[in-house]
Amino acid sequence: MSGDVLGILVLSLKVSAGALIWALPLGYLLGFVLARFEFRGKSLVSALVMLPLVMPPVATGLLLLYGFGPKGPIGWLLGLIGIRLAFTAAGAALAAGLVALPLIVRPIRLSLEAVDPALEEALAVAGHGPFRRFIMLALPLSLPGVVAGAVLGFAKGLGEFGATITFAANIPGETQTLSLAIHSALQRVDGGGLVLILCLVSVAVSLIAVLGSEALLRVMTPWLTGRQEPIRA
Repeated sequence: MSGDVLGILVLSLKVSAGALIWALPLGYLLGFVLARFEFRGKSLVSALVMLPLVMPPVATGLLLLYGFGPKGPIGWLLGLIGIRLAFTAAGAALAAGLVALPLIVRPIRLSLEAVDPALEEALAVAGHGPFRRFIMLALPLSLPGVVAGAVLGFAKGLGEFGATITFAANIPGETQTLSLAIHSALQRVDGGGLVLILCLVSVAVSLIAVLGSEALLRVMTPWLTGRQEPIRA
């Protein structure tokens, strides 16, 4: 049983990490665009970004299946070059990342909107171009939002169920994450012990992620603000 639990945990961490690999850069891009630019249809784009958060996860999984499944337009094109997403670990990461995307975009957008425009103007007057201003100001000041979004996205991906089971199925050793394994164990007459172990593992991993993010923010805050923590005797 311990080997099964370890395998499920490792797979869950891989799926959540894979979700962040693609969702975090896209989330930052979307957060930056929504925070810094005004354009026609901005409200619609913002609503579409937040849609996976309010849609039933099963519906999100079905949309992925229709689009990225073997008979879907994108899935068919990917199949021509030998890439298959449906019912694979990569597909589970795609589903988890899509559901987590709104939780990644929101804190990043808020952190970028909180940057004082006067600082941007001062850097522009000093002769710094847009890219240089982004590197010097927007990127560092948005890092707390990035950390918060990454932790929320990771936790959401770790616990994602509906979209994952619909698009990637519940295949032991391939797509069976912690939440799916708990669901399977609940269907077994003798699965009570496994359910308890998997739940405790889920709580432990989530707690470690949250505590790690808090520690990282404590380290980053003095560096970003230029204030050092007082020295304690």
